Amino acid sequence: MKRLFVIATLLGAAPALADEGMWTYNNFPAAKVKEKFGFEPTQQWLDKVRMSSARLAGGCSASFVSPDGLVMTNHHCARGCIEQLSTAKKDYIANGFYAKTQAEEKQCPAMEINQLESINDVTETLNKATQGLSGKQYADTLKAKMSELEQTCSAGDAKVRCDVVTLYQGGKYNLYKYRRFQDVRLVMAPEHAIAFFGGDPDNFEFPRYDLDMSFVRVYQDGKPANTKDTYFKWSEHGAKEGELTFVSGNPGRTSRGLTVAELELQRDVILPKTLMFLSELRGLVTEFQKRGPEQKRISNNMLFGVENGLKASKGRHEALLDKKFFASKVAAEQDLRKKVDANPEMKKKYGAAWDEIAKAQEQLSNIRKELGFMEQGQGLSSTTFQIARTLLRASEELPKENGQRLREYSQAGLPALKAQLLSPAPIYPELEIARLTFGLTKMREELGADHPFVKKVLGKESPEKLATRVVNGSKLRDVKARQALFDGGKAAVDASKDPMIELAKLVDPDGRAVRKNFEENIEAVIRKNSELIAKAKFEVYGTNQYPDATFSPRLSYGSVKGYMEDGKQVAPITQMAGTFERHTGEDPFALPQTWLKSQKILNGTTGMNFVTTNDIIGGNSGSPMINKDGEIVGLVFDGNIQSLGGEYGFDESVNRTVAVHSDAIIEALQKIYGATRVLEELRPGSTKVPPVKTNPAG
Repeated sequence: MKRLFVIATLLGAAPALADEGMWTYNNFPAAKVKEKFGFEPTQQWLDKVRMSSARLAGGCSASFVSPDGLVMTNHHCARGCIEQLSTAKKDYIANGFYAKTQAEEKQCPAMEINQLESINDVTETLNKATQGLSGKQYADTLKAKMSELEQTCSAGDAKVRCDVVTLYQGGKYNLYKYRRFQDVRLVMAPEHAIAFFGGDPDNFEFPRYDLDMSFVRVYQDGKPANTKDTYFKWSEHGAKEGELTFVSGNPGRTSRGLTVAELELQRDVILPKTLMFLSELRGLVTEFQKRGPEQKRISNNMLFGVENGLKASKGRHEALLDKKFFASKVAAEQDLRKKVDANPEMKKKYGAAWDEIAKAQEQLSNIRKELGFMEQGQGLSSTTFQIARTLLRASEELPKENGQRLREYSQAGLPALKAQLLSPAPIYPELEIARLTFGLTKMREELGADHPFVKKVLGKESPEKLATRVVNGSKLRDVKARQALFDGGKAAVDASKDPMIELAKLVDPDGRAVRKNFEENIEAVIRKNSELIAKAKFEVYGTNQYPDATFSPRLSYGSVKGYMEDGKQVAPITQMAGTFERHTGEDPFALPQTWLKSQKILNGTTGMNFVTTNDIIGGNSGSPMINKDGEIVGLVFDGNIQSLGGEYGFDESVNRTVAVHSDAIIEALQKIYGATRVLEELRPGSTKVPPVKTNPAG
């Protein structure tokens, strides 16, 4: 980190200070916003913002920005779709994409968009069902009751998605009901060179000059979905310094409520191992890209993900290594425990919870390698293998009662599972072999050549030989073959001689066994005792707290504001002219030709990127940045380097959200890309300036 990470608040304990908090929509501190900024969001305002926001089920945020189902998100959130639609002859990642007509909008092979319709508190129902239970009984009952609630909520309707969301480490449970869109089509995306201008060197940095945006459209029954009552209008003037801003999105995960024992395992074991693994994987992908232009094209998305994960993990690790910050976490926990111990009744109910979690962390440390390589995909790391295991487990899980299945095979989750399983997205054998060879090599290295699982998997073969044989011999790249096996159920899968299916059959008993041990003897203990700690916090500090992020819809508030770094003031807004000043002609600071040709007609003083004090984390990418009138003023795409410690705490003095300025989006659509159809949807009447004929590939 570029500074000492100092947090004054008792993180995860006392009520949030400053602009801190990723708040649920049913517990938003409207009065607090009014006290600081003079504006109090009404329930009607909150409902409109919630319904106008969206979630990409694959791990990002988005928003509805027109009455006809137009959705705005980041380029890096849609790049999976963009890459899957690309070919060697039509590379939409490199050259961009724009559908000049509705008929030219291309369906994304595996994208799902969710719109949150309602929230229902089911805490009492789940607490009653699990009262007095522990271990396997607790885990099984909780899982079954969650699945039951989700199934009742969705009622078998594939257009509805229901998720039981765990909040406050189990202190509360909410049932979220979403409207599900699985027909999503690409409308517009700029070139990678401007969407990720500055590349990895600029990632998590500021000043920035990125146009990290894309537009897709949701369809229902073959027609653009009607979103006339649930979309954000565009602001006439974009974000200005000092302006109140809101971010509505789906932060993926924070760990601000974890115990010290859990944080110690992250700091001392999990994050160092993650950094080493990702560093080596980055080396593999980098070398793979040197094989040729097609190899580079098909692995670009993977490299982006690995580099992004590596930098984020490094930031999280450095935050936990900061002695003053970690001491604040220890002090917060000790303070709460003292208050609990001072009350005999509370001590009896909650006093042992921290020690039980600490014991569970020791057990997790002992099995983490086997859990990672046998069950969580670190060793058997290929798309084709994941498909094979999904087919195998679906054939075994789906005949069971809904509450007895593995959670990902519950009835409510089937539409999403099938969409991923039967996606027509291309799978590239050469990349599959490289990935699987790497994973198997790491498996043998970490578990040891004499480990029974390693012997079972490799036999007499080398990692590369096994990977080559099963990838080249498999028919699972064919969607029709996958469909036949899925429809045929257990009989078809049992009879299959596909080498990837056979590999899945070989390793599945081991994967299930280590998962069963984890869920019943470790996860159940952590869940149960985290729930007790959450209840203790409620008794001591009250309920005016925000829960850790869980990739569920949240709303944060803040303002456009610069910050100090290395003794210098960082201005909050960059301008489009600065983009050209940063251009070197060499990757990753090489602007696309569309921009260079249009430089003279652009207004160089137009805002390009900006920072705010909003509290966000990974998963917020693609979130709309709105003003008090509920209008788009920006598009969230990153945080600054200081924000990487936001996994564990928030420091308003330097933590910043980074967004694309709404004016830059309009300027680029109008003068660079000539995307008049999109522009008219965002801001009717904005196509006064004749477009330059430098559109990205159609």
